Amino acid sequence: MSKYVKNLIVDELRERLSGTEEALLVDVIGLDVNRTVALRRRLREKNIDLMVVKNSLARRATEGTALAPAFEGLKGTTAVVWGGEDIVSLAKNVIAIDEDKDFKEFETRGGVMDGAPLSAEKVKEVSKWPSREEQLSLLLGQILSPGSLLQSQLLGPGGSVASQVQQIAKKEDEPT
Repeated sequence: MSKYVKNLIVDELRERLSGTEEALLVDVIGLDVNRTVALRRRLREKNIDLMVVKNSLARRATEGTALAPAFEGLKGTTAVVWGGEDIVSLAKNVIAIDEDKDFKEFETRGGVMDGAPLSAEKVKEVSKWPSREEQLSLLLGQILSPGSLLQSQLLGPGGSVASQVQQIAKKEDEPT
């Protein structure tokens, strides 16, 4: 491959990965065409991109970016996976595919999160974290909890007084 072509590829990689700060690395070698199409379709439904890259060109394209640590010392075939809601949902999707028997050749190799490299084990660990949506629902629950507790404490005694008044009113209405 000529130097000119390599520079074009590096520029294309740099452009496609611009703005991406978190990505995962996987190995897709061994998947036949039908399973590769199914894999790409499954990822596309979740707004996740997959691109097979040459390590040396990816290293050059990500030089000076947050993705650079992911490609340091990397050997073998590599595909970059990025996108989705956040790194946790991305990791959950990648691990789900890795554990799927239909994609047994698919293998998680690592990645980068907040500028720090991730091993395959760490990606699996990240996939067990709550996603952004789950974190927001937990936070919302914690914010609303004191208010609902206060409401129940204020309405509890009032409800019991109202119940007692209602019982007294029923007794007065009954013929003796």
